[in-house]
Amino acid sequence: MRLNRPLAWAVGLALGLLIFLLWLPPGVRIYFWQRLLAQPILASMTVGFGLLALSLLWSTGQRVDAWAFLFLNLRGHRPPWLDQLMRGFTQIGNGLAGVVLALILFFAGLRLLAYEMILGTLTLWLVVELVKALVHRGRPFIRVTQARIVGRREGGRSFPSGHTSQAFFMATLLVGYFQPGVWALGLLYAIALLVGITRIYVGAHYPRDVLAGAILGSAWGLLGGIVYG
Repeated sequence: MRLNRPLAWAVGLALGLLIFLLWLPPGVRIYFWQRLLAQPILASMTVGFGLLALSLLWSTGQRVDAWAFLFLNLRGHRPPWLDQLMRGFTQIGNGLAGVVLALILFFAGLRLLAYEMILGTLTLWLVVELVKALVHRGRPFIRVTQARIVGRREGGRSFPSGHTSQAFFMATLLVGYFQPGVWALGLLYAIALLVGITRIYVGAHYPRDVLAGAILGSAWGLLGGIVYG
């Protein structure tokens, strides 16, 4: 286990999930299964996330990723005020932001949604950390020496982007619950997308990390809707 800690984590979490599913009442298990079958988009997201992870083995893909990263990380005028704005905006994808939003929802009387926000934030964090440990992809500034870093150097691994995952999870969960109009829907996903862009801007993630985070977070939001139902 010391030599294969990521594998041990994966096995442990898989066993935990199996025990949890066996513990659930049969009616709940059937409900989950039926709702999952009715979500072809969720299955497509899962396949897309897996393909993105496999694409990391492709050397040409790494070169394209590095080129796209440098294009978004270095291109254009970067005044200090913009650096500070982007550095602050990226924190919307912090897990703490999900907790704060959950508290607001709780005191606004939307307690079940608040619980789901907390549960989704915590479980998403575990999944992101597990995938990072398994994929073991370094941060862009380790291989791309020209990378421009805004703020501190991020620790840990790069794939997928946890901030982007959290931002898209919150957007998808809120859209599924409130069923907003097209303008509000567009605003929520525009904020999530901008969080993903800031992760490249500050030098913390490659574009594929951000894309994988968007897919994972959106899928987690759809799963959250199933759990809430």
